[in-house]
Amino acid sequence: MASSVRTLRLAQRAPQVLSRAAPTSVRMPMQPRVANIQKRLLNTDSAPVLYSASAKVIGARTGHVQGDDLVVDLTMAKALGGPGDKGKTNPEELFAAGYGACFQSAMNASASSMKIRMPKKPEDSVVETTVHLVGDMKGLDMGLRVDMKVRVKGLSNEEVQKVVDKAKEVCPYSRATKGNVTTNVEVVKFDENGDPANSKGNVTSGGSGKSEGKSGKESGEVDGVRPTGHSDYQ
Repeated sequence: MASSVRTLRLAQRAPQVLSRAAPTSVRMPMQPRVANIQKRLLNTDSAPVLYSASAKVIGARTGHVQGDDLVVDLTMAKALGGPGDKGKTNPEELFAAGYGACFQSAMNASASSMKIRMPKKPEDSVVETTVHLVGDMKGLDMGLRVDMKVRVKGLSNEEVQKVVDKAKEVCPYSRATKGNVTTNVEVVKFDENGDPANSKGNVTSGGSGKSEGKSGKESGEVDGVRPTGHSDYQ
């Protein structure tokens, strides 16, 4: 009887003894500190307007364009089944000119931000832009592909590549076409003996529809296949 009472008392005291034990401290593993870097994205819907340009088109691809500071006539390129009239242009050539000029301006700004000195002479920095109209005209399934060649005198290819990579992030054309238009930018060595600014094939898709580049093919030709024009798409 006495042993049973003693056992019962020990059992009753056990929780009290356990409760007096020092609390076990649990150390949580240290989490690596991650810098809170948030990339600012421009909201073009609400961003302040810096400049606005407008143009009036009459006659589509074979018509006339008039802007505040621009008056040009359009023609359908021969590669697309049109006449390719000399002295006239087309949407692809205008896009190539606009994209190339905008990208080169972005290069200058990017180089300045990275403390890289671009050449002072305009002819020592050249961007050659080729715009390809690709797809199926008859099926009305078309798109664009852009190839650029960048030459800068006095800079190494590595320096130019850094400038190009930064320009891709800030150029409005690059940002507008990202995810929609494949753009290949190639950094090439500046030709000291030649004049890259006047080299053949620098801005293609002209009125004649010919690109006097390496292959000599017409601008619409891809892998030797020439697209057929669509009479309603003029």
